[in-house]
Amino acid sequence: MTIRTILVDDEKLAIQGLQLRLEKYPDVEIIDTCSNGREAIRKIKTEKPDLVFLDIQMPGFDGFSVVKGVMEIEPPLFVFVTAYQEHAVRAFEANAVNYLMKPVEDDKLADTLARVRTRLTEKRSAEEAEKLKTVLAEVAPDAMDQLPEDADPNSDRYEKLINIKDRGQIFRIDVDSIEHIEAAGDYMCIRTADNSLILRETMKDLERRLDPRVFQRVHRSTIVNLNQVRQVKPHTNGECFLVLDSGAQVKVSRSYRDVIARFVH
Repeated sequence: MTIRTILVDDEKLAIQGLQLRLEKYPDVEIIDTCSNGREAIRKIKTEKPDLVFLDIQMPGFDGFSVVKGVMEIEPPLFVFVTAYQEHAVRAFEANAVNYLMKPVEDDKLADTLARVRTRLTEKRSAEEAEKLKTVLAEVAPDAMDQLPEDADPNSDRYEKLINIKDRGQIFRIDVDSIEHIEAAGDYMCIRTADNSLILRETMKDLERRLDPRVFQRVHRSTIVNLNQVRQVKPHTNGECFLVLDSGAQVKVSRSYRDVIARFVH
């Protein structure tokens, strides 16, 4: 898999430095570079890259304006690269794969590219599954009718194990053992019945890796393993608590009350 990539930065030295760091990754093909936001929007629309490393602080159209400017097409994956830490929250709100501080550190770049590969594989797997369903519908409609309604052609793409580096150790966590997950800034707290581990990942990225039939968001910053729920306790103002196997209680906000319907028959 070749990752067709565009670099966007108004500083030539920054682009050159990133080019040098990316040279050791044979699957990364730099197809173009841009020195401003307007040029970046034009090149992204015409070249349709898989990945864009995008500086935020540029004269005229900044990095966020570039993202907005390509929303009419299927956008590429974005990695924001900047010297300003205060843009981090907005970067993740813009669904960036990652956020790299200048000067870019080699280990952070390697971690970012690993995330990019995962996201691209998921995307292409989903596209292939949709193509297959379209072909089946045309050439074998009877076979399509025999598929169960809740069949998910992408179910195998969801994680069964998650590797978490925490306190200098690497833990391999069976996702079925996860009770719930809490967001804490740029980090996620993964809670099992007997352990709590910290994972540096965004809520959106982690949700893509977990089976949505099992893991559901019940609060703006909380995901719950529905198989671990043993009791639903009503609370005030339309909210409620889920009691998990371990005895832990997780609040369900009013915005996610539809999740409770899964337990009402």
